[in-house]
Order: sequence, then structure tokens, then C-alpha cells
Amino acid sequence: MSTPSGPDGVTLEDMTEADLPVVARLEASLFGAEAWSQDLLAAELAAASGGDRRYVVARGPLPVPGEREDARGAAGAGGRILGYAGMWVGDGAGDADLLTIATIPQARRRKVASRLLTELVGTARRAGCRAVLLEVRASNAAAQSLYAAHGFTRIGLRRRYYWAPQEDAVVMRALLRPAPAPVGS
Repeated sequence: MSTPSGPDGVTLEDMTEADLPVVARLEASLFGAEAWSQDLLAAELAAASGGDRRYVVARGPLPVPGEREDARGAAGAGGRILGYAGMWVGDGAGDADLLTIATIPQARRRKVASRLLTELVGTARRAGCRAVLLEVRASNAAAQSLYAAHGFTRIGLRRRYYWAPQEDAVVMRALLRPAPAPVGS
């Protein structure tokens, strides 16, 4: 699946095996000690073929002075990977879980993460999920602001959820359909 290019030339595409080396390098540079390994990313992508999860990449032009050609990833001249995201939707009967979302620093504040999030929330909605849950570092105000702009509200805190460095996670949820009324109402 590929979305049409926006005015900025960015497209969203389902992640493929060819994207994994670039995504793994980005994952390591963005998440450090908590990064998913290329093997874990490959296992997740393989599991996505079962239909209970989806991984997407944002690809587009973003010239970076001195950038090596291999940073463009599998798309070559079609654009480099600017970000990626993944979501588990299960069987669609419950809540979806945003597993990961990241953009390269040069793509931030350009609505790339917003497009990735919108795409995956749409995936959860089409699957029939009632809500999307996520965890975000308590110190990551920019991400929390992005999520709030997309209808996510804070519903809890997971103490010491992150370990490198150790930090609490804010749990957020966006309702996709109204909760059922209490029995007897």
C-alpha cells in the first residue's frame, strides 16, 4: 500500500524487508540501548503478514548536506526513509497498541509523524478497534503534544517503564468508537 505523495513529496508505504537495514540503523540512532534489533524488526514485519499488525515507512525527499547515498534506503532516488511506525490491532475486537513511531531529526516538525500516526489510527479504525493505546516517555513533551493533537488523552502512568535511561511512561488512549453504555442504563 502506498499513499499519494503530499505537497512535500512524502509518501507512506507498507514497510518491506528491503527497508529493514535502514530502519534498524535509524532505530539504533534514535532509541539507543532500547532500540529494537534488526532481527526483532524482521520478526515483527513477518508477523505483520498475519494481519494483526502493520508497519509503515514515510519516504520522501529531504536533502541533507553530506548525506551518504545508502541513507536513502531501499527507495534509492525515490526518497529516503524519513520515519516509520508500527501498530498491533489484534483481531480488531479490543484496543490497538501503537508499538513504535519515529522520525529522523531532519523530518521533525514537518508533519511526517502526524501522517504516520493518522495512517495507523485509520488502520485500527478499519480493523474495528475501539481505541488505540500507547506509552511515551514522561519527558517527551513534543510527542505527548502530537498525540494530544490526535485525540489521545492521558489515562495512566507506568512507573520505571523505560530503562535506558530509567523513566516513567505516560499511558495515553484515543477512543475510536464510543464505549458501550453500562448494563441496565
